[in-house]
Amino acid sequence: GAWYYDPSRASAANRDKLTPEKRFGFLGFRCAMPGNQEQAISLDVTPTAQPTPVNVDQALDRLKGLPIVDFFEESYKQLILRSPQKVTAMGLADEYGMRNDQLDDLSDAYQSETRRLETAILELLRAYDRENLPTEQQINYDVYEWYLDMRVQGHQFAYHDYPLHHFLDSYQFLIDQLFTEYHPLEDKQDAEDYIARLSQVDRQVDQLLEGLRIREQMGVIPPDFIIHLTRKDIYQRLGMLSDDRTLVDPAGLNVYSHFLDKVLKMRISDDEKGALLVAALQQIEASFIPAYFKLLDYLDEIEPKASDDAGVWKLPDGESYYTWKLHWETSTDLTPEQVHEIGLQEVDRLEGEMLEALRYPAQLLAPSQMLVLARGEAGYYDADTPSGKAQVIAAYEELLKDIEIKMQPAFDLYPSMEVIVYGDESFSGGGGFYVPGALDGSRPGAFHAGVGGGYVYKMSMPTTLFHEAVPGHHFQIALSYDLDLPTFRKDLVLNGYAEGWALYAEQLAWELGMYEDDPYGNIGRLQLELLRAARLVADTGIHAEHWTRNEARSYMDRTMGGSSQEVDRYVVFPAQATGYKIGMIKILELRQLAQDELGEDFDLAEFHRVILGHGSMPLEILERVVRDYIDAKKSQP
Repeated sequence: GAWYYDPSRASAANRDKLTPEKRFGFLGFRCAMPGNQEQAISLDVTPTAQPTPVNVDQALDRLKGLPIVDFFEESYKQLILRSPQKVTAMGLADEYGMRNDQLDDLSDAYQSETRRLETAILELLRAYDRENLPTEQQINYDVYEWYLDMRVQGHQFAYHDYPLHHFLDSYQFLIDQLFTEYHPLEDKQDAEDYIARLSQVDRQVDQLLEGLRIREQMGVIPPDFIIHLTRKDIYQRLGMLSDDRTLVDPAGLNVYSHFLDKVLKMRISDDEKGALLVAALQQIEASFIPAYFKLLDYLDEIEPKASDDAGVWKLPDGESYYTWKLHWETSTDLTPEQVHEIGLQEVDRLEGEMLEALRYPAQLLAPSQMLVLARGEAGYYDADTPSGKAQVIAAYEELLKDIEIKMQPAFDLYPSMEVIVYGDESFSGGGGFYVPGALDGSRPGAFHAGVGGGYVYKMSMPTTLFHEAVPGHHFQIALSYDLDLPTFRKDLVLNGYAEGWALYAEQLAWELGMYEDDPYGNIGRLQLELLRAARLVADTGIHAEHWTRNEARSYMDRTMGGSSQEVDRYVVFPAQATGYKIGMIKILELRQLAQDELGEDFDLAEFHRVILGHGSMPLEILERVVRDYIDAKKSQP
C-alpha cells in the first residue's frame, strides 16, 4: 500500500507502539489495498553525481585567461560548487544544472582541497591589472581580494572553531535549516532529493567527527558549559525528555513533520505520497537519528577533557587567532584593546541617554532596574498561548507597514524581494534572526520572530523588526540582489558592514520619527544599542583579557539588567558580536563626513544609495567609496 511500513526496521522499543498513523504523524490517510497486497512505488532517492570539477586543478584550468567579469563569476561558481548545501540555499541548483540531493563533504581531505582552491583563485585574481579596470570593477576586485586574502590568512586557523555548539550556525542548526527552510519541496523529485539527503546525514556526521577529533588533538575543545548546552540543544531537536534514546520518535522530528506537510500538498497520487513518507521515515531512523546519537556520544567522550576557560586565548596561537577574527568580523585593523575601550566609552554614553529617557528617580533605582521596570510597563505578549503567538506576528507585520511608509524620504532604492514574518518556535522570549531569500526569487527573505514561549516584550519589538527586516538586513541584502553585481557580491554578507548597517537602521528609524508616539519603544532602542556596546567589552574581555564566563555574565547583568545568557554566544563566535557597533560607528562617521563636506548639497537618500548601491563590502573599502563620492560631488559645477 501507499504507506506500507516494515516494522522490522523500527527500533525494538518503538516497534510495537508506532502504528503507521503515528509514524506518518496524521490520521485518515489510507489508500486502497486490494487483497491486502503491498504495492511497489518506484522512488529515485540515489544521489546524483554533481557537476563539481573532478579536482581543483581542473577547476583552475577553467579560470585561466578569462576576462575579469567572467573570472568573477566562474571562480566563485567553483567555490560554491564545493558546497551543494550552499547551492540549495542560494537557489542556484537549476542554473548550475544540479539536483538538490547531496550534502556537503566535510572530510579533512576535501576541506583541504577547498582551501587550496581559495589560495589559487587569489593568485589568479592578483594577476589581473587592477588599475586599468573600470571603477565599478575595481570595487569588485578589491572586495574579492579582501575576502579571499582574509580566507587564506585564516587557513592556519581552519580548526580553531567549534562546529558543534548550541547556537545559530552549529552543525545541528544548519542541517535542520537545510531540511526545513532551504530545501525546495514542490514536487516528487524535490521529495526524492530530500530523502537522498537524509540518507547521507550519518556519513556527513562521520566526516564532521573526523574534523572534531583533529581539533581535539590540537587542544581545540569547547568549554564544558558549551558541551552541556549543546547536549541540551540536541536533546530538544530529537524530542528527548530524558537520555533514553529508545523513546525518540522519528515521526516527531522537524525534518519529518516539515516533509509531511509539504508532501501532502503535492499533486501526486496517494500511493506516491505514502511511499515518499515511508522512505523518509526509514532514512530518518537509519541515518538521521543515529548520526545525532553519534554527536551525543562524542560530547560524552570529550566532556572529561574540557575546562571552563571561555576565551580562545587558550587555543594554540589563540592571540593571533582572535586578532584575525577581529579583522574578519569588523573589517578594520582595530586591536582588542581599542575595541574594548570603544565599548566602555559607548556604554557610558548610552547609559546617560537611557537615564534621561527613563525619567525614574535615579536615587532609588539603578539603570538596570529601571530597564526592567520600563519593560514591564510597556507590556508584553504571552507566546505560550496560540493567541499570543498570533499577536506577535500581527504586531510585527503592522510595524513593517509603518516603517515602509515612514522611510520613503530617506531612500530612492528599494528591493524587489518581499520579506515575510515567520513565527519561529525554536526561539523563546522574543528576538529573532533574518534568513536571506534565494537568489532566483524562489524563496523570499524571512524574519524569524521568536514565539517559542515566554513573554515577548513590546518595548524591544520595533527595534528588532527594523534591525532584522526593514530598513535593516532584509532591505540591504535583498537590495543587493537587484544590483548589477557579480554573484559573489550578492552572496557575501560581510559582518561589519551588514550588522553595522542593521544597527544604523535602528537609529535611522528613530530619526525618521518611528518612536514619536512610542517612548517605551525608544527606550527599547537604546537598550538594544547598549547591548551592542556591552558586547564590545564582554567579547574582548573573554577572548583577550582572560575573563571567565562568570565575570562576563556579571558584567552583562550589571550593565543590561540581564542578558547574561548572551555570553555563551560570544564564546562560540569570537569577535562576531563586535561587528555591530564598530560598523554602525563607521557608517555614522561617514555620514557626518559627507554632511560636513557637502553642507547644503548633502542628500540623505543619495548617501544611502552610495552605502547600499555597491553591495556589501569591508568597512575600509566602504570609506574609500564614500570619500570618492564626496570628492566627485564637490567637483560638480
